[in-house]
Order: sequence, then structure tokens, then C-alpha cells
Amino acid sequence: MVFESLINPKKAERKPWEMFFIGLFYSSLGIVLSLWIFNSYASLVMVFLTVFACIPLMLGVISLEEEKSREIESEKMLIKEHGKALSFFVFLFLGFVVSYALWYVFTPASVAQNIFDVQIKTISNINSEVTGNAISSSNMLLAIFFNNLKVLLFCILFAFFYGTGAIFILGWNASVIGAAIGTFIKGALHYGFFAAFSMGLARYLTHGIIEITAYFVGGLAAGIVSVAVINHDFGSKRFRHIVTDSVDLAVLSVFLLFVAALVEVYITPVFF
Repeated sequence: MVFESLINPKKAERKPWEMFFIGLFYSSLGIVLSLWIFNSYASLVMVFLTVFACIPLMLGVISLEEEKSREIESEKMLIKEHGKALSFFVFLFLGFVVSYALWYVFTPASVAQNIFDVQIKTISNINSEVTGNAISSSNMLLAIFFNNLKVLLFCILFAFFYGTGAIFILGWNASVIGAAIGTFIKGALHYGFFAAFSMGLARYLTHGIIEITAYFVGGLAAGIVSVAVINHDFGSKRFRHIVTDSVDLAVLSVFLLFVAALVEVYITPVFF
């Protein structure tokens, strides 16, 4: 596959920042192909095409992390090693978000509406739920946390049963966030493009980075167990060690989600 030759898992972990540009390229290519071939369904097809391009690399990274879980005994060292993969995932996600936001801003309104049709409807539904329910900060915190916990559960299930399935949910979230940032930028262009772009990123990524990292941590945990099962390690001492490592990652992902909810409810509104 051509995409496999662009970058390999070990190189991706050594230079995670390169994944930002890979994310830009994959998502942009997905948009161009979806408009060209599946114009009427571009808002969904672009996400599928972007995700398909990532699958070989995702499989390689998850396999590499599963190998680390088998070979490294120290939990502290394992978390540190997994951090390399997480930084790779975060840069890839940021590439998606920035790409989608730029496409939303710089394409004609009618084209942007077609590209992000489903995403715009999703954002509208979310905004309607928020403005239509006057609730306290504590209730908002719990509502956001449990909603994000549901998304985390889907990431874990998709990653376990499909190996790289979590990347679809994260690719979809990137397209929604990108459309939201693009909408913000268009409404704040009177400040100048770079100021509006910076404010848009800060508005949605202040808590979003923590939240997305949590999803990646959960997806990585389930993906590692999935690969271990495929490798027939089930029931062995090594498998139990891998499960312990994955449980640690899952607990960390829930903690990160709670921190993200705190930031979204109590910090982000102060500045925006």
C-alpha cells in the first residue's frame, strides 16, 4: 500500500510532529476524493477515506505497543513508552482538525456546506441541547463527563473488536471540531485571520486536547489487548501483564476525561 511507505510506526514515534502533516495530507486527500467521487455524501465519505489511509500505520503502532507490553515489566516505564504513541496520535488528530477547519474557511460557502453537512447538523443539535437546558455547573460537569465516558466506551469497544476501529470515532470527532472551529473563525474574521484562527483553536482545544488524549489512551488500551488475543497469548503470564497494563491505561483515560470536563465547564468559559 502506498500510504505504508510514507512513514512507519517506529519513525512516527521518534518524530511524532511529522504526523501533523500526515494528518493534513490524509484528510485533505479524503475531502478531494469524496467531492470528486461521492459528492452527495462527502461529509461522511471524507471521514471514511481519511480513516482508511491511517489503518496500516495504526495497526503498526498498536502492534508495537503490544510488543512493549510483553517485554517491559515496569509499569512506570511502560506508561512512558506508551506516551510516545500517544503524542503520535495527538499530532495526527491535530492535523485532521486544522485541515478540516481550513477547508471550511477557504472553500466557498456552498461547497463547505456540502463537505460538512452532517457535521454542521451535529453541532446545531449539540448547541440546541446546551441552550435548551439551563442547568448548574455541577450538573453540566456530570453531563459532559458521562457523555464523554460513553464516547470512550465506544472507542474501547471499536478498538477491541476492530483493532483500529477507534480511529473512526476520533476522525469523526476531528471533522466536527474542525467545522466548529471553522464556523468560529468565519464569525471572528474582523479580528484578522490569524487572530481568529488562534482563538478558534484555543476555544475548542483547551479542553479538547485532554479529551482526545483520553480517547486515544482508551483505544490504545483495548487495541493492545486485541493484538495480544490475536497473537494467542491468552491465559499466559505475559497476557495477564498486558491486561494489567491496559487496565492502567483505561483508568488513566477516565481520569483524563474528568479533567477535560472540569476544564470545559470551569476554565474555557472564563476566556470564551
